[in-house]
Amino acid sequence: MKLKDDIRTQILSKVKKIVVKIGTGVLTTDDGYLDKEQIKNLAGQAVELNKMGYHVVVVSSGAIGSGMGELGIEKRPATLPELQAVAAVGQSKLISMYDDCFKLHGYHAAQILLTREDFEDRQRYLNTCNTIHTLFQLNAIPVVNENDTISVDEIKFGDNDALSALVTNLLNAELLIILSSVDGLYDKFPAGKSKAAVIPMVKNVSDEVRQLAFDLKTKRGVGGMQTKLEAASVVTNAGEAVIIANGRMDGVLKKIVQGEHIGTLFLPKEEKMTSRKRWIGYTIKPKGKVYIDDGAMHALTEKGKSLLASGIVSVEGTFTKGDIITICGKGNGTIVARGLTNYSSEEIEKIKGCSTSHIAKTLGYKLYDEVIHRDNMVIL
Repeated sequence: MKLKDDIRTQILSKVKKIVVKIGTGVLTTDDGYLDKEQIKNLAGQAVELNKMGYHVVVVSSGAIGSGMGELGIEKRPATLPELQAVAAVGQSKLISMYDDCFKLHGYHAAQILLTREDFEDRQRYLNTCNTIHTLFQLNAIPVVNENDTISVDEIKFGDNDALSALVTNLLNAELLIILSSVDGLYDKFPAGKSKAAVIPMVKNVSDEVRQLAFDLKTKRGVGGMQTKLEAASVVTNAGEAVIIANGRMDGVLKKIVQGEHIGTLFLPKEEKMTSRKRWIGYTIKPKGKVYIDDGAMHALTEKGKSLLASGIVSVEGTFTKGDIITICGKGNGTIVARGLTNYSSEEIEKIKGCSTSHIAKTLGYKLYDEVIHRDNMVIL
């Protein structure tokens, strides 16, 4: 226990920027309305962290849950137009309540609504980063949410756990705190007379750990433990820490930064990724895939080499030069890496298996020696 406590203390001592993701179940009452006392409590804690010298960003769910409560809808809408309409009603209520609560402490809520496109466009990505860093210099706390009223992908496939991971990587924040309605990652399903215990520390989000993602999501939220583990995997692989804890625990945020042994701590990888590699590896959706042989896989993962045409055995999807693509093993399709391709899918189809010296002869030109240069690649 002493060793684990020391690791936690050591990690927290390096934290300067914190992203706090708050789930719908933490913010709403059983009947679906926003829990003003709970928001007031968490807002006060965020301000307290700010006054302690931390830069804090809140990624808050609750727009759809709030809208459901306001409109008297008990069951989460199933169609996209209904979800977007409910979110439009709920978002204004949500940010207004945050602003009221922050103003009690002399702060303002700075609303930032994002879509996947804001992250994938490099200029908008950097502008968002600059805006948030500027807000750190003011008496304002950024409150980020998915722009549910216009974003198709996030409502249909995504969640704010994924968004919080992207924001953490955007800011190079050293800690992501995911506040949920559970105490952390359990070692077994916590139901009935089960003596399930919270796992205090996870070194790696392995397949074995993913098997512990029991479905505990609420009827108003879309994220369960599985999405939280995926968020933890993205953040820790980039070199930052994650803690999942119960958002209704008294003073949970202050307890966490003071090193109290609560929730589940996910340890960061030792080597931090650069901002650009985080963008390449975890932010942009890949446009296609290439499958590589065992020799190429060894060269990429063990020797730190670039991807050459000679190691590619097949191509999937349609993409152009400069797109992000996924590199997979030829056998089981295991994802190996992602990177910026120097050639289109049509060109790679022609030069796959070719040595570098034969590219010009095959295509009539040679843009690069490498299909994906190591500097533009992230091993996953």
